Amino acid sequence: MAERTATLAEIAKAAGVSVPTVSRVLNRRPGISENKRIEIEQLLESRGYERRKPRRETPLIDFVTVGLDTQWSLQLLRGAQAEAAREGADFVVTATQGLPVGAPDWMDRLRSRGSDGIVVVVSELASDTRDELSRLQVPIVLIDPVGTDTESHVTVAASDWLGARDATQHLLDLGHERIGFITGPMHLKCHQDRLDGYYTALGRRGIDRDPDLVRVGNSLVSGGEEFGGVLLDLAERPTAIISCSDEQAYGVYLAARERELSIPEDLSVVGFDDVDLCRWVSPQLTTIHQPLAGMAATATRLVSSLARGEDIPNRHVQLASELVVRESTAPPRTT
Repeated sequence: MAERTATLAEIAKAAGVSVPTVSRVLNRRPGISENKRIEIEQLLESRGYERRKPRRETPLIDFVTVGLDTQWSLQLLRGAQAEAAREGADFVVTATQGLPVGAPDWMDRLRSRGSDGIVVVVSELASDTRDELSRLQVPIVLIDPVGTDTESHVTVAASDWLGARDATQHLLDLGHERIGFITGPMHLKCHQDRLDGYYTALGRRGIDRDPDLVRVGNSLVSGGEEFGGVLLDLAERPTAIISCSDEQAYGVYLAARERELSIPEDLSVVGFDDVDLCRWVSPQLTTIHQPLAGMAATATRLVSSLARGEDIPNRHVQLASELVVRESTAPPRTT
């Protein structure tokens, strides 16, 4: 096995400077005293730092997402691609289909093409993958990260807790008290935060948690149809349901129609994300607007800055969510 080379973080720690400062030395940028530059160069040589391939004239950004089969993913992709074009960077897309980032063939392609930065969407980096990427000196920015080991990475997310709280508050203000909630995959921090926001809004109204009204979904139409059906088949069914994705909310529409329930007369429905689907369905879907394209553009801009060796003042960016009221919510029908 080849001997491990020093990382930029290790060189920076030994020199008592930041990683971007070491990057400036490597890229021969100004703004560093001559004595400190010489010290860093000596550390790079003595510790066997392995320089990356020479930087191409056009930078290259890798965009890694779980899949390209949802409107949610496509909005993120549009935002990232537009920002990469603005930065003058080439753009490579990889879909993991839900698997952890770091398959050997992907790592080999990453080495061969010399990517300048990676944007990863809601995926988990295995420890050995983090070690490999550290040796490659490739900056990483996570979008909507899994709730583990995010402190060591730059992250971009939306205010998920606030969005779910506002969605629940909207229904409570309409007079609903029995409100169902269908999450997305609960290993993702965004869905943990949304569930917590729902519980917080109920608690502030003095409404006890009812485990029968919460179902763990999959963020897909199938999840809304299945778990929306479970909620609507309860002996005392909810008068409103919040879904943690718009596509899953459409599945709730299907479940309601199968049971001959009208939206919003018999059932109010709120989604999450505000993808194009919200305006296509009938009635148009009340939802929480997530700045998906803005999140991806921000992540791409940050990773480009890191690749240039620039300092990032805020390593954990959170963009605002907003309730968008349309036609799918109304006061509950009186008995």
